[in-house]
Amino acid sequence: MPDTQMVPSVPGGADISSDRPVVVLGGGPAGLTAAYQLVKAGKPVIVLESTGQLGGIARTTVKEGFRFDLGGHRFFTKVQEVDDLWHEIVGAEFLKRPRQSRIYWNDKFLEYPLEGMDVIRKLGLWELTLCMLSYLWAMLKPKGSEDTFEEWVSNRFGRRLYNHFFKTYTEKLWGVKATEIRAEWAAQRIKGLSFFAAAKAAFFGNKGNKIKSLISEFNYPKYGPGQMWELMAEAITSQGGEIRLNAPVTKLKIENQRITEVVAGGETLTPSHVISSLPLRTTVGIAEPEAPVEVRDAARGLRYREFLTVLLVISGHDLFPDNWIYIHQPGVQVLRIQNFKSWSPYMVPEGSTDASVGMEYFCFEGDELWNTEDEKLVAMAAEEIEKLHLARAADVKFGFVERVHKAYPIYDELYAERVRTIRNWLDSDLKNLTQVGRNGLHRYNNSDHSMLTAMRAVENILRGTDHDIWSVNVESVYHEEVHDSENPYAKDQHTPAMDGPLASDR
Repeated sequence: MPDTQMVPSVPGGADISSDRPVVVLGGGPAGLTAAYQLVKAGKPVIVLESTGQLGGIARTTVKEGFRFDLGGHRFFTKVQEVDDLWHEIVGAEFLKRPRQSRIYWNDKFLEYPLEGMDVIRKLGLWELTLCMLSYLWAMLKPKGSEDTFEEWVSNRFGRRLYNHFFKTYTEKLWGVKATEIRAEWAAQRIKGLSFFAAAKAAFFGNKGNKIKSLISEFNYPKYGPGQMWELMAEAITSQGGEIRLNAPVTKLKIENQRITEVVAGGETLTPSHVISSLPLRTTVGIAEPEAPVEVRDAARGLRYREFLTVLLVISGHDLFPDNWIYIHQPGVQVLRIQNFKSWSPYMVPEGSTDASVGMEYFCFEGDELWNTEDEKLVAMAAEEIEKLHLARAADVKFGFVERVHKAYPIYDELYAERVRTIRNWLDSDLKNLTQVGRNGLHRYNNSDHSMLTAMRAVENILRGTDHDIWSVNVESVYHEEVHDSENPYAKDQHTPAMDGPLASDR
């Protein structure tokens, strides 16, 4: 357990008391970080988690001693205070792990990060020449509009590479055409990476991990990301904080522009402040009195992408060395495959010669894939891993399915306008509420930036700072070309800058 005794109390938060604690909604990375920072400052806090497990989409599932990281979570950040917090929590059990991943494309495995000679061998000189010419044409021709994912990526990598490595994968991931995904998602997820940068890294290496998308090693808790949240929860409760599981919030009562009551599990709490990682759609939906009709309409219009992981235990000590493999191959539905033993050897029971694998599928809640019976999904995953020549279906010992709700906020044509409408209402009518985290901001953050939003929120409460939580990790497609007022997350802007993956790492 981390030592929190040496952390000095932070001045401020005079209205916080045991009768009026800070109430944190959601026990994922952002919510737990907020609670941890508060108890370090000696402030009473209650965390309300709707499910029976902490960690949100970064949780670790355990079955018969095998550990499964839902989604695969690298712990790499350029935010020093977040990195310090990770090491403070996990200590010596924070392992340094090598990154190895590949792209499966056209019945070939391409090393990722790219390696020069591997690219030449797999693509061939002719195809590589065509890709280079396509890139040069993209550099020379007028850029034109950059509102969509397709436009943004094609302008930076060329149309041919876009068609090979971005289009199919992204459309399978999101379930919509790449022309419907906003360029801002590409700008955020592929920041710092270009054709030239990728080529340079392929032939000369990514020295100093300057390009975050191409890092060669990362930290990882010995027993998966769930260990981080378990240790953080222990520290919170040992310092007097309270964590309630299976406590979904059903009502936020508002009076005089403040949340005066939080109702969860039939119990009513009186908060001084509320820090929420609930999806914006949920926050709006449980407000009492109801939010204005335009805010409710905006919330209902926000869209999310779900995913399910088919988790398999397979005979075979070393199926493949990769942490994960990106599947850019038609003919299978799986999008990415995790090999958890490569994340940490402690993800399998001691002495086991079996592998634990996660087959990731993306869907919408209620669609055919989401509603398929678990037994059929396990059979399908076993068939597909054999079709990809990674393991034999007959070697699958057992499998099960984990479904993840609202895993990815969708950046469609109207999302920015809808978020602004909701934010304007939050800022004017809920003075003691701060939204944090991925779904809390409808922002595709990784864990490090989700945790940073929580840290900034606590500083605002306890120190009276004025951090704009909505600006953490904002990477507009027009970042170098427009003023902040044109940021699609800036409030009171009625004309968004974007009217309307490369393989993504969490």
